[in-house]
Amino acid sequence: MQLLIRRVGALAPVATMLFASFVVAGAGASAQDQQTLSADQTSPMAVVADQPEIRFVSGEVVQDLPPEHPEEPAMAPGDHSSLGALVAATQTSGELSDELHCLAQAVYFEARGEPLAGQLAVARVVINRADSGRFPAGYCAVVRQPAQFSFVRRGQIPAPRESSAAWRRAKAIALIAHHDQWHSEADDALFFHATHVRPSWARTQTARATIDRHVFYR
Repeated sequence: MQLLIRRVGALAPVATMLFASFVVAGAGASAQDQQTLSADQTSPMAVVADQPEIRFVSGEVVQDLPPEHPEEPAMAPGDHSSLGALVAATQTSGELSDELHCLAQAVYFEARGEPLAGQLAVARVVINRADSGRFPAGYCAVVRQPAQFSFVRRGQIPAPRESSAAWRRAKAIALIAHHDQWHSEADDALFFHATHVRPSWARTQTARATIDRHVFYR
């Protein structure tokens, strides 16, 4: 019995040394793995798989994006079959600027009983005058210029009947002419008069078009 105890006691230091070596080795491996994992978490190039192992890629990972939807093409003047169709499609519910309001008033009072082509030609005359440098700059200044438009009284433009279909058309024509969305026979005209009069100044001007009850000149 004493001999057995002595042998076990002799083996105890060896077991202790083996256990200590195992613990140190395990601790070292755990620290190394932990250091590697920490580095991966700070690297943008690391990809962690479902398995415990850690894989690295040498280049950027690029994911294909879905194709973008093309923008809808803008509506062009040629997409409308007629000036009437363009007038009907023009949004007029918003407020017009002061300048466009004056332009629409000129169309309304000068040509609301005319076909749309005649209304557009009147709008073109106002715009051409404002751009010419020979007349006041701005639509309102052109319309209010003394002795030019018969509906203007002492520099004041009367108010249209805003609930009427004629006013809605006049606003649409003003917008179309301002944005140059439809060609007019009187595109470069600066003057016009009613067909039932023969003003003396007309002899010195070049006639561009006769549209219903108005003659337009350059």
